[in-house]
Amino acid sequence: MATSRSRRDHILHRAGALFASKGVAGTTVREIADDVGILSGSLYHHFESKEAMVDEILSGYLADLRTRYQQVLADPAGPGVQLRSLIRASLESAAAHPHATEIYQNDANYLRGLSRFGYLRSAGRDVETTWLTVIEAGRQDGSLRTDIDPKTFYRLTRDAIWLTVRWFKPNTKHSLNRLITDCTAIFLDGITARH
Repeated sequence: MATSRSRRDHILHRAGALFASKGVAGTTVREIADDVGILSGSLYHHFESKEAMVDEILSGYLADLRTRYQQVLADPAGPGVQLRSLIRASLESAAAHPHATEIYQNDANYLRGLSRFGYLRSAGRDVETTWLTVIEAGRQDGSLRTDIDPKTFYRLTRDAIWLTVRWFKPNTKHSLNRLITDCTAIFLDGITARH
């Protein structure tokens, strides 16, 4: 059973890499099978369809993201700290699920057209609502500026965070924690030198 599970995980990992680089519609079952070294028909022993693979990849990512966000909202520290924590949670989730993050970023509109992926709309709304709730609370308590449109800030920050999966590769000089620190400073403090 463990061998079957590890084989399944390997297939999902390789399929995720292909979906992220070629797009869901642009990736065939045959390409996935060739990449993992099995016959196309053998994939159906593990998954009912290509969409089932995408579903498993995305649902795990979104469950992780939602759990992290719920933990942030449960923190009584206040909106300023919560906003920093949302940035951290988003970057950590993207780093833990890089293929899923890129698939969601690239193919969410296409996938929403398939009945199996109707949950993507509610997931997107949940993510946006979490950010906007924290931002609005910060505007109300005076810890965040009121002259910047909350949706603009959210969308720019979200896209910048999620697109890090395309270029960020952690190393000894630039760890994930360093990326989180840099992004938090840029998004919340700006890049203008303080005098």
